[in-house]
Amino acid sequence: MRYDRRMTARRNADPNIAEIAALIGDPGRAAMLLALLDGGDLAASALASVAGMTPQAATAHFKKLVAAGLLVGRSAGRHRFFRIASPEVGHAIETLAALARPARIVGLTQSAAFERLRAARSCYDHLAGRLGVSVTDQLVERKAIVPAGRDYTVTQQGRSVFADLGIDVDDVQGERRRFARACIDWTERRPHLAGSLGASLLDAFLRKRWVTRNLNDRALRITPDGVREFRRRLGVAW
Repeated sequence: MRYDRRMTARRNADPNIAEIAALIGDPGRAAMLLALLDGGDLAASALASVAGMTPQAATAHFKKLVAAGLLVGRSAGRHRFFRIASPEVGHAIETLAALARPARIVGLTQSAAFERLRAARSCYDHLAGRLGVSVTDQLVERKAIVPAGRDYTVTQQGRSVFADLGIDVDDVQGERRRFARACIDWTERRPHLAGSLGASLLDAFLRKRWVTRNLNDRALRITPDGVREFRRRLGVAW
């Protein structure tokens, strides 16, 4: 019997990554997903604008992304809002960004936006960019966390470091998601701390106002207090 590759592809038990890849591979839908990579939600009209679509055209794309489990929606009055469905979806988008070729910079506005994102940004719910990588490097150097394959483990010394930042490692470890994952940073091409521990770390920095969010994109601004405390507490010179 002649080997038929198409028949084998139809019968294998592997996940259908082609379906997800096709959804993400549409430029408009990819723009929507990237716009939501800060973990927040945006109105359907704003996402349509980001994707360069009319609201009517965007509706069909929202339905596909929600049906595939990439987005979740909520209604507020006459408006519809969407956000990324889970940390796993956010991680997948960030990983694809690390594999993709960098955008060609053709203007000062684009260059300024890229530099803001490269300096410090949120990667779904954790800290990324040069600041995220630098904080992770210092935690490793101080033996607060130890690389373990695609994850990190927290040392006894690390528990004290995180407690000093207001983070209870036991509570964070009890959450139903990856605890301390190494996420490759798409601008720095090196790992930063993700997972529930990475999310707790960014929450602590925002709560202490060492960093603040940008209204226009997912770039983060390092405050004067942050510059001082990142150096004093973690040895990160900014």
